[in-house]
Formats: sequence, structure tokens, C-alpha cells
Amino acid sequence: MKVGSFSVKGNIVDVVNKEVFKGEIFIENGLIVDIAKKNVDENVYILPGLIDSHIHVESSMLIPSEFAKVAVRSGTVAIVTDPHEIANVLGMEGVEYMIEDGNTVPFKFFFGAPSCVPATNFETSGYVFDSKSVEKLLQRDDILYLSEMMNFPGVVFNDQEVHAKIEMSKKLNKPIDGHAPGLSGDELRKYASAGITTDHECSTLEEAIEKIKVGIKIQIREGSAAKNLEALYSLIDEFPNDVMLCSDDRHPDDLLKGHVDYLVRKCNEKRLDIFNVLRAVTYNPVKHYGLNVGLLQKNDSADFIIIDNLDDFKVQQTYINGEIVFDNGNVLIKSVNNKILNNFNVDIIAKSDLEVEAKGEKIRVIEAIDGELFTKTLIVDAKIKNGLVVQDIENDILKISVVNRYKKSKIITGFIKNFGFKTGAIASSIAHDSHNIIAVGANDSDLLNAINKVIENRGGVAVSNNGKIYDLPLPIAGLMSNNPAEEVALAYEKINKITKEIGTKLKAPLMTLSFMALLVIPEFKIGDKGLFDGNKFEFVDLFVN
Repeated sequence: MKVGSFSVKGNIVDVVNKEVFKGEIFIENGLIVDIAKKNVDENVYILPGLIDSHIHVESSMLIPSEFAKVAVRSGTVAIVTDPHEIANVLGMEGVEYMIEDGNTVPFKFFFGAPSCVPATNFETSGYVFDSKSVEKLLQRDDILYLSEMMNFPGVVFNDQEVHAKIEMSKKLNKPIDGHAPGLSGDELRKYASAGITTDHECSTLEEAIEKIKVGIKIQIREGSAAKNLEALYSLIDEFPNDVMLCSDDRHPDDLLKGHVDYLVRKCNEKRLDIFNVLRAVTYNPVKHYGLNVGLLQKNDSADFIIIDNLDDFKVQQTYINGEIVFDNGNVLIKSVNNKILNNFNVDIIAKSDLEVEAKGEKIRVIEAIDGELFTKTLIVDAKIKNGLVVQDIENDILKISVVNRYKKSKIITGFIKNFGFKTGAIASSIAHDSHNIIAVGANDSDLLNAINKVIENRGGVAVSNNGKIYDLPLPIAGLMSNNPAEEVALAYEKINKITKEIGTKLKAPLMTLSFMALLVIPEFKIGDKGLFDGNKFEFVDLFVN
């Protein structure tokens, strides 16, 4: 509901001046008009609303308006978000859908212009954003920055299209987000000097510190799959002005358990300076991106939260522009009507499409690493039966297949280790970044069933076990549901539970699966055009001579 003039009392947490004092805040028409230091009886804490400095809404499987309803429970008032996923599927129409849907609710979405659609030319996406498309977006007032520049080889080796996008951002004075896992030395210095300002892909302190020293701010990521806070948390106190916190990708079940507040609590467990932590999720992103989000100062927008105490960090109320959107367990944002749009052009496949003819005795295998986007390459003896390479359940070597969702193409099948299935299969149309169908299976029958269920639904997630199928349809771009978060999370948790039952020990198997097609993350991945060496940036054969 909208409110006119009111005040709140308690312990005021001033992240700008790094002090806590008792007082009263006066709000009129969505703005803070005065702050008075005085003794009050209220023992609650009032502080600026929280900001996720880098997240893809699509990975929550929720449309923006439904995402907002969950995020405000955690005290999130704003997110810096890259609509890269839907742009790969639906191009400009997809970006506009996200903006329009986000505008239907009282929540602060700050969208960027996707810089790498597709991330590479080595895979098929639904659309291509050239420099003219990016320029058109950047000229909009509701596009605040150039989203993560994943094509770091293009930056380093002076790709003309890549640099045209960067130069347009600099001309318009809009920040440029980075994405450069493992980049160091001269190549890192060249990447930074091009104007890249952030990176959320660091996995070691050494990597993060080197990037900070060349002027790149580090967004410490703690998402559903990639979790880097444990390795990097000391940066918050060591380089407090150069660090922000983000989730990057957060699945619906995790989002219901917490969002940015969860990251704050994790930092509190490390006994970090509370102001450094809070500034990493308020002050630092506001200043870096120039966000129109209040910091609990006079004349600021009234974007704030009320919590019980700074240690437990339990959110009681969330206000955005002076409007209360969450009040002691009750979300006050209404669901809205929204349209369905998609890009899905593939027919049901046959089991023979998944067969792999044996052309050698040794094969390259993707080694998935729990909690990481990186993979390794293994060389193993192929298990051959009737002239075909088949799954080797005993050694946890399963089939992994990618099906082009945009046009009829040959299905690419390889092999992967560490999914652990003893039976069954999973398939998903969430496959970063182009979002073709990706699937892993212990046998071809279940692999076929799972893939065909996703095709039948025109997007979503499916698990098949001995022919019994459970699915989560994602009708919007094959990425998102328009249902409430609780319904999406319940279906997602059911699928996750079944994957555990059929043998996986991965903490987030579906999230891990979705990144096995992200070719720009080393070392060895699979796309709709073939197996890919992410270190050499070239296709490689399944068989090793």
C-alpha cells in the first residue's frame, strides 16, 4: 500500500558515516525528509535496503514480478540484473519483456545491455546482438550498464565488434561489467584498461587481489551452483571499497530460504566488520552503478528495511520508495497478468539420435566439479557395446547430450563424470548461455524420455526414471514460469529429490547441468555444435587417437 507521511524509530544504521544511533526517520511522499538523533524505546534496527550487485532473474525460474515478491522478504529492494539469458532466446523482445514485467511491481530492477549474445560463435542461440543492437539498448534511460563482457578473448585480441560495444558504453558513461575467470598477467591488464570495471568469476584470493590491483571491483558470488564466499570473504575487510556481494544465479528453492540477507548472515559468521559487509550490499553498488536507491540519508528515496538485530539479521519490514512491501511475514506486492512468449522449434527425437558410434577406444570426458562452473578433462577407456560407446555406470561415465532448440540439427552427445546416476536421466532447456536442451542420463531410454518431455512442454526441466517422468514446465522462453515462487520451488525440489534418489551427490545437480554448455568457462564443455576446449577456444573430438 502507498503511504504519505510517517516516521519510523529505532537504531539507525548509517552505512555512509559508519555509525549506529538511536533516532527517528521522517518520510513524506516516498522521500526521507529528516533524520533526528534522539532516545527512543524501539530496539529494532533500521538500515538501507539490500542490493544484489549481479544476478540473472531468469535463473530463479521466476518472471521479474514474481521474483520481487520473494526478494522483498529478504530485505532486497534492488538488483543489478543482466537479462542475458532471455536475450539469447528472444533478443530485444525478451529484454523488453523483463523491463515491462519488472515495472509492474514496486521493486527496483536495474537492467544492463547484454554484451555477449551469444557468448561465443561456437554455439547456436535464438538471437545475435551486434554492436548496433547493444547501442540501441544503451541509449535507453532504463538500461544502466553494459552487462558482463564474457568474450574476454575478444577484448584482449581487439575484436572490432566487442570494442564497439565497449566504446559506446564509455561514450555514454555507463559502467562495463566483466566476466574473466582465471585471466591474469598482461591479458588481465589489457582487459581492465579497456574499461572493464567488475568481475564476479574469481575463485581464489590471488586472482581477486590481482584484479583489484588493476582497478576491477570484485563481486563475491554465492549462488546456487558457484559458491566463492568461503574463498574470498577476507577481501571484504581487506579491500572494503572494492567489493560487492552477489548471487549471480539463485534457484527458486534457495531464493525462498534467503537472498542477500543470507549472504550477510554468512559474513557475520566470519566476524567481519559489519559496516564493510553492509556497504558491500548497499553503498558500494549504489556508488559504482549510480543506482537510484536510498542509503538512509536525508532527501534519499525511502528504501530501507527493519530487522531484529544485526547478527541474526531477520527482516521484519521492507520499504521501497516509502511503500511497505513486506510486513512481518506478509508480502504486499500483488501478482500481475503477464504474457507468454517463447522461441522453441524442435521436434520429438528418436533413441537412435542419441547413439554414439565407436570410432576409437579412448574418449574425452567432462569432469564436473561440485559447486564450481569450471570443469576438467579426463581421458578414459570407452565402454563399447555392439559398435557403440555406451554409459559406464560402474565408473560413473554417463552420456551428456545437447539438442538445438532453435532448428533441426544433429544432436551432440558426449560423456560426463560425477553426476553419479545409477539409473534415470534429467533434461533442461536452461543451458547457459544459448539455452538449448541439455541432458544427462544413465541409459538412453530415460535420456530420450526426459529430452522429449522438455520438447513437448516447449521448455522446462524433466527427470525420467524407468519411464516415470516428473517435470517443471517453463513456458516463458523455456526459462521461467509465471507461477508463484512456492509452486515453482516445490516442483523444482521434487525434481532435485528424484535426482538424489537415482544417485547424484551433487549439491545442485540441475544448476551444475545448466553450466555444462557454458563454453566460455574452462576447461571442457559441450555445445550444440560439438565438444569444446575452453582453454584453447576450439572444438575437439570425442575420441583420442
